[in-house]
Amino acid sequence: MQRLFVGFRPPLMVREALRRTMGGIPGARWQSDDQLHVTLRFIGEVERPVAEDVALALAAIRYPRFDVAIDGVGAFDSRGKPNALWAGIRPRDAATGLHKKIDQALVRIGLAAEHRAYLPHITLARMARTAADPDRWLADHAGLAIPAFAVTHFLLFESRLGSEGASYDAIERYALTQTE
Repeated sequence: MQRLFVGFRPPLMVREALRRTMGGIPGARWQSDDQLHVTLRFIGEVERPVAEDVALALAAIRYPRFDVAIDGVGAFDSRGKPNALWAGIRPRDAATGLHKKIDQALVRIGLAAEHRAYLPHITLARMARTAADPDRWLADHAGLAIPAFAVTHFLLFESRLGSEGASYDAIERYALTQTE
């Protein structure tokens, strides 16, 4: 079984700027540089033949390159308790459009459609139940703005879960087109 997802990584300069915001919340598990990405579609655990079908379906996608910028921060919560901190991207339309195109391609090969609302973001930290309240961090970084960067390709990642969190390996790269 392979645990897969589709996403793109911001360039090193952007990841370094994001890493400078990380810290100051006891109980937060901050992401490493290798973990910083925008998920376009989570796939989950699949057998090797399905993984091969996924790779072929993704290779058939045609979508134009686009630019995004980092804009603001937020938190996801579970039962009113923050469980993740994230940085947002703007504009969202292009990433959302690519998410839909990927989802449609995966549905055509028999995977279930994505039913969760899609919010393109970069997870910065996972919060333990005992983590300190992130309100101060959220307020301090609310105006986070990192200049736009070009998204020229997307990646198929394999995710491995471990005691220190997940590690991600890009196993396929798919170029976006110059124009639609």
